Amino acid sequence: MSQPILKLDDVSIYQDSRLILSDVNLELFPGEFYYLIGKTGSGKSSLMKTLYADLPLTEGTGSIVGFDLRNLKESEIPYLRRKLGIVFQDFKLLNDRSIYGNLEFVLHATGWTEKTDINERIEMVLDMVKLSDKGQKKPYELSGGEQQRIAIARALLNDPILILADEPTGNIDPRTSLEIMQLLDDIHKNGTGILMATHDYSVIMKYDYPTIKCEEGKLFEVVKH
Repeated sequence: MSQPILKLDDVSIYQDSRLILSDVNLELFPGEFYYLIGKTGSGKSSLMKTLYADLPLTEGTGSIVGFDLRNLKESEIPYLRRKLGIVFQDFKLLNDRSIYGNLEFVLHATGWTEKTDINERIEMVLDMVKLSDKGQKKPYELSGGEQQRIAIARALLNDPILILADEPTGNIDPRTSLEIMQLLDDIHKNGTGILMATHDYSVIMKYDYPTIKCEEGKLFEVVKH
């Protein structure tokens, strides 16, 4: 049986010194897709930040894509993030450079050096998100949906085992939300694990995957009927 790519046991999650979630137990195996739901302020983003080591794990045990979150060294964080794809609600694209420049920046930052390899990888991920003709545009020249597609392309650059998507449809209209969800669904069907925080119940209804919920400081799986 395969090993989980994400495993949390008896974890407590803090923002500064404030307890956000306690008794968190979670497993996600290669290729699985889970929704993470809950009201604003319920702890979804804090959980996500703990998983990509923006918040330290200080109570309980946790591992993700082969890294021990409890004993993670500062110097190891970039290597952890190379194995993850992270998609943010607000895109986090750099407006002072082209789409190509945004993607090139990430590849340089994660150790790519060969120009030919960089060009091929950028062309590949732009093709995957169906924006091959947008490489020379600046982010502000694209629609919200196109910017989120570029953010997903960026998350795919290092062929991640797991994508953490934090409200990826939160800043776009309902029709575009479904297009973004179709893209994530296609990526998942190719074998990538996805944990997606969302408020978008139209997406959850259309794409039926297991759901976990943050509520009253706890995390539990939602049983669908």
